[in-house]
Amino acid sequence: MSRAAAKKPVVRLAREQRVDEILVAARDVFCEKGYEASAVAEIAARMGVVEGTIYKYFASKRELLLKVLEHWYEEMFGDYARDLAGVSDARGRLRLLVWRHLRSIRDYPLLCRLMFREVRSEQDYRGSELHEMNRRYTQFLLEVIEAGVRGGEFRGDLPAALLRDLVYGGIEHGTWNYICGRGELDIDAMAEQLTAVLCEGIARTAEPGLKQEMERLSQIASRIEKALPKK
Repeated sequence: MSRAAAKKPVVRLAREQRVDEILVAARDVFCEKGYEASAVAEIAARMGVVEGTIYKYFASKRELLLKVLEHWYEEMFGDYARDLAGVSDARGRLRLLVWRHLRSIRDYPLLCRLMFREVRSEQDYRGSELHEMNRRYTQFLLEVIEAGVRGGEFRGDLPAALLRDLVYGGIEHGTWNYICGRGELDIDAMAEQLTAVLCEGIARTAEPGLKQEMERLSQIASRIEKALPKK
């Protein structure tokens, strides 16, 4: 093996380590000061390096913010597939996804605020790597709903994409005060409440014919009761 080939993995490892260090420092500064008030020079100072070192790895502060959020999404993906495999029923799987999303908000409220305020509304978001990661993230919920429909636990006449938007939109609205630093967030209670509301709304009801038959039998029973002599 040549000396150049032997050095390659070491160089790559050093670069990855430096990038990780920059992302950690940038996350801290962005969360403390917000995007607009954060300076690349301050991020560099946190690391004890000159500002030019940051620009060796990231072309701009905006690119750095996007990479910080992409790194966060990678952490959130975590062991989703493994955890979901351990839950058999659709309602339980739905609750797990809601709870884990709430946990990410509870643990990183300032990152959520950056995502909602600084990134998602901008023109460079749609079609970006971060947008694709968010799509993959919410796909877990779509798959759980669709599996619940196939298994007969959920109704099939409601668009899964609409239910996904109700879940994530509802969570964003319900946690906004917490994200902005006002109040507390009980993720267990909120996960239970959201799951109950959603599942009772999409739970499969009796077949129309069966429902009509039950109503007819109820009416017959009522007439018989009225016809019986009073005790």
